[in-house]
Order: sequence, then C-alpha cells, then structure tokens
Amino acid sequence: MYGRIGSSYRKRPGEENKAAFRQAVEHGPPPGVLAFDGATAVGWCQVTPRDAVPWLDRLWQLKRVDDAPVWSLSCLYVRKKYRLQGITSHLIAAALQAARRANAPALEAYPFDAGVSPSASGSGYASTFARAGFRVVAPQGASPPDHAL
Repeated sequence: MYGRIGSSYRKRPGEENKAAFRQAVEHGPPPGVLAFDGATAVGWCQVTPRDAVPWLDRLWQLKRVDDAPVWSLSCLYVRKKYRLQGITSHLIAAALQAARRANAPALEAYPFDAGVSPSASGSGYASTFARAGFRVVAPQGASPPDHAL
C-alpha cells in the first residue's frame, strides 16, 4: 500500500491499510499475484497499472519513458526458506500473463543489477528479468530517454 498512498501508509493504523488493500482487491484489477506451496503463501509480486502506484513518478530514476498506459511490476517478495528455488521467475511469468490478459502495451520492472549492488532486492535482479525476456529501456540512475525503444 505504500506505493499507492505514500507516507500516510506509516501514519495510518494497520487495520485502515488492510481495509484499503482489501478494497483494491475487490475493485480490481487484482493488485498482484501470489505463489503458494500448498496452503502457504511463499511469494508475492505486485503487478498493476502503473497509475495505481503513483510513488514511481516521484523518483526521477523511475520517471515514465513515454505516455503509454503501461503496467508495473514494482514489488517482489519470496519467503527466505523458498528463495533460490525459481519462485521469482514464476512470479514474473505470472505477472507477464496478468499484464497480457489486461491488454497492457508493456510491463515495466525496476530490478537491481547484482553486479552493482549485491544487497537484497524487493524489485528483483536484472539477470532474472533478462532471462524472462525483459529488455532495458532506461537504466537505473540514468535520465529517462524521450521514447521507449
């Protein structure tokens, strides 16, 4: 919810944030996809129209590259004991399917380059996205180009 409502997320009671998230789920489009091991949720991927995550536009590194109504894969999480088992790749594949079903013109992601920053990432690593067929349009830390290629 932080990406949807900004810093007020931390100022509101948890129940209010949960209720807002429940409302996002009920009114659609779904805010993301989950990965399960039996009945246990082991991974989460936020995938939604970019307009549903306004904090992206507040970061100059993530400014829009054009006016296309793209979708955004802006958050990934996998439980520790399930990491390094391909769950992230499955979540990315499911996010791509969700964006295609919604007729999104493109799906953006904002991964880290593990060669530059080996720290844990809530947005995934560039190598995982490259294997999934993503291509770099605007490298992190660079001024966005005028047009996506």
